[in-house]
Amino acid sequence: MQSSISEHGTPAGPDGDVVDLLAIGQALAAAWKSLVAVPLLAGAMGFGVSFLLPQIYVSKVVFLPPQQQQSAAASALAQLGALSGLAGAAAGLKSPADQYVSLMQSASVADRLIDEFKLQSVYDVTYRYQAREKLARNVSIALGRKDGLITVEAEDESPQRAADLANRHVDELRRLTGQLALTEAQQRRVFFEAQLAKTRDRLTAAQAALQASGFNQGALRADARASAESYARLRAEATSMEVRLQTLRRSFAESTTEVQQALTALGAIRSQLGRLESSSDTAGGPDYIGRYREFKYQETLFELFARQYELARVDESREGALIQVVDPAVPAERPSKPRRLLLAAGSAAGGLLTLLILVVVRFSWRGGHRAPNPHFSA
Repeated sequence: MQSSISEHGTPAGPDGDVVDLLAIGQALAAAWKSLVAVPLLAGAMGFGVSFLLPQIYVSKVVFLPPQQQQSAAASALAQLGALSGLAGAAAGLKSPADQYVSLMQSASVADRLIDEFKLQSVYDVTYRYQAREKLARNVSIALGRKDGLITVEAEDESPQRAADLANRHVDELRRLTGQLALTEAQQRRVFFEAQLAKTRDRLTAAQAALQASGFNQGALRADARASAESYARLRAEATSMEVRLQTLRRSFAESTTEVQQALTALGAIRSQLGRLESSSDTAGGPDYIGRYREFKYQETLFELFARQYELARVDESREGALIQVVDPAVPAERPSKPRRLLLAAGSAAGGLLTLLILVVVRFSWRGGHRAPNPHFSA
């Protein structure tokens, strides 16, 4: 027969017997001295053990991560015509605060801190990965979703080392952001630095070729020189427009208005270049005009890239100082762990629960948990 409910509302067992809750209550009442003494004893023992545990100090630093700002180069880009598209890809890059949290949690930062503070010896571990794991448990890095502030909390048996660990995370973040191209200005600086180096080499080669051809200032007529300089400017614009078109194609479809406008502008520039090339006749003599054109073209590109590179460096220097510490970590005056009262209360609660279970199990083992059910029928 399955369990049922008796007329008196008492749960019935499989044999028609009912669980005598009153009897259980009487058993607990009989053991009231133990129910009082054992939790008090367990709480006292937990409180005493807390004095044997090492004292842990917690220090935290709160800082404002770099924010995305409109760069100083934004206004200057409009004055450079098609070259403004060269920084188009970098302008859309973001560096959220979550990225900075991940950087501070990286293995490279952990290894530098392990070496600096000799944490393998402090944590008494043999391998570096063990020190990394313990460091990760002892350091908490959190991002405030509402205020955007990053908090680094470090705990250690030494209050000074805890404060130093927290502050060093901010220093390591500054070091990494100086090495990696994370922000918009850093992306532009890396891009224009590479372009500047390539253009410098090509400019040197073009100058050497021009000098080897026997070029001198009297070898060019005024109109030929003006034509060569105009040709060089058009080639520079065509190059910058091609780069802009490549960046647009990574973000937009071929049929979009932005891509079509860039294609139209590039076609117009190439048409002008074709007319200049067809009107130039350098046959029958040294190619002064062609080599002078190449030289002026590389020189124009070099000047444009150099200007953008310097603007990117200025913006990068401004952004590098934007890791602003709101509250630096200082050595804690009082230990945060162990929490003696909480440990004593937990020990007392655990002792009480354990004793309750033992009383009920003992009562059940002795067979006193059931009472005859007068309403049961076979």
